[in-house]
Amino acid sequence: MNETATRESRESASPPFPADPAPTAFPRRVALIVAAAFFMETLDGTIVTTALPAIAQSFGESTLAMTASVTAYLVAMAVFVPSAGWASDRFDARNLFAAAVAVFTVASLLCGVSPTFWTLIASRLLQGAAAAFMSPVGRLIVLRETPKHQIIDAIGWIVWPALIGPVVGPPLGGFITTYASWRWIFLINIPLGIAGVLLVLKFVPQRRRTVPAKFDARGFVLTGAALATLIHGLSLIAQGGASSPLGGALVALGLCCGYVAVRHALTRDAPMLDLGAARIPTFALTTVTAGFVARIAISMTPFLLPLMFQIGFGESAFASGLMLLVYMGGNLAMKSVTTPVLRRFGFRDVVRVNGILCAASLAACGFLSPGLATPVICAVLFVAGMTRSMHFTSMATLAFADVDAAHRPGATTLAAMAQQVAGAIGVAVAALALGLFQALRGAQHLALGDFQRALFAASVLMAVAVLWSQRLPRNAGAELRRLQ
Repeated sequence: MNETATRESRESASPPFPADPAPTAFPRRVALIVAAAFFMETLDGTIVTTALPAIAQSFGESTLAMTASVTAYLVAMAVFVPSAGWASDRFDARNLFAAAVAVFTVASLLCGVSPTFWTLIASRLLQGAAAAFMSPVGRLIVLRETPKHQIIDAIGWIVWPALIGPVVGPPLGGFITTYASWRWIFLINIPLGIAGVLLVLKFVPQRRRTVPAKFDARGFVLTGAALATLIHGLSLIAQGGASSPLGGALVALGLCCGYVAVRHALTRDAPMLDLGAARIPTFALTTVTAGFVARIAISMTPFLLPLMFQIGFGESAFASGLMLLVYMGGNLAMKSVTTPVLRRFGFRDVVRVNGILCAASLAACGFLSPGLATPVICAVLFVAGMTRSMHFTSMATLAFADVDAAHRPGATTLAAMAQQVAGAIGVAVAALALGLFQALRGAQHLALGDFQRALFAASVLMAVAVLWSQRLPRNAGAELRRLQ
């Protein structure tokens, strides 16, 4: 088929929209709509943790078993994120974004009315799959509708929900669980979701569709199987007892599937997951190796702390959420000084020194106990939140320092997937550590010491990441510092 015929066939397959006009003004209304969806997504990723003991009691399950409701959401997000770009081309970003918000809303309803443990897990999987499309597709919509000279302003509007959601989530979840029912942490999404779908359809322009590349079904299945079996296997090992052998088998199967998925991605011409950026040293170190390990260690903390305050300290779900608010407040406080610090001291020194402080703060969290004064506990949590924020921001920024334009789309997808996978593995490893220390005590229930030792384990894991990150060259990110 010649070039003219190919162009005519593509145009006939597209809806009869006029050529996409170049945006002339910053579409603040569109950015606000996308930001609201991002807030709902990030809020739902953190609001559940403080409610886990109440949900476990409702279904007659252990708290460790209920960690599956967190990991299911994160794994589903990680599995579907790489396919978001292909789906945007196939169905149009505006239509896909509206559908994702709608499915997320329906899944929230199903979570809120779930009669059993397994229906809740299935609903959380659906919710996570929808969330996987909301974030990258929403960002694509904002970038598409924004003039280049106003992109920084647009990104600023959609970044803040990701920062505020984790801050508001734990205390809001604790408040709802303490004074109402855990089911309302999902049901509050329904009016927000309905309003979101209507606003997207009314105000987000529809654009001409493009013809996507052939969908890499084999890569999608292999990647999904690797993540699902690995994370679920770790969760089963954490529960102990008869579930441990099956969990070990699933972990082994997940590692095998992961190996085959990587081989497939390296040999296929247009894989779903482009691993080309992993050959770039700074990207590999900050995203795939040392940075990945550090993200696992730090992701253990928001899971362990609210449960420790409830089970180990005997606090209510609401009080536990308020304590985590101090931790997340440290995250926000550090944002305003991150850029000046990086400009003044450089990426390599900041990553090294802050990594040491981060490992120390994780260990300090392991020494928290009910007998300590509240200001001391708050100070430790605040510092831990600050070091967490600095490490995430510096590593995420440095990751793209040497990525050229050709590798940028694949690097963006790989980084987003690595972030979700590390978060899911962090929760699974935290639950595994709790189950192991509980089993070593020969006890039937979790105690304060189990959480303290799990936090020490997170500190050790972070220390390993810090040693690994010493391979960063001294001038890493020098060009970014000059551009700031």
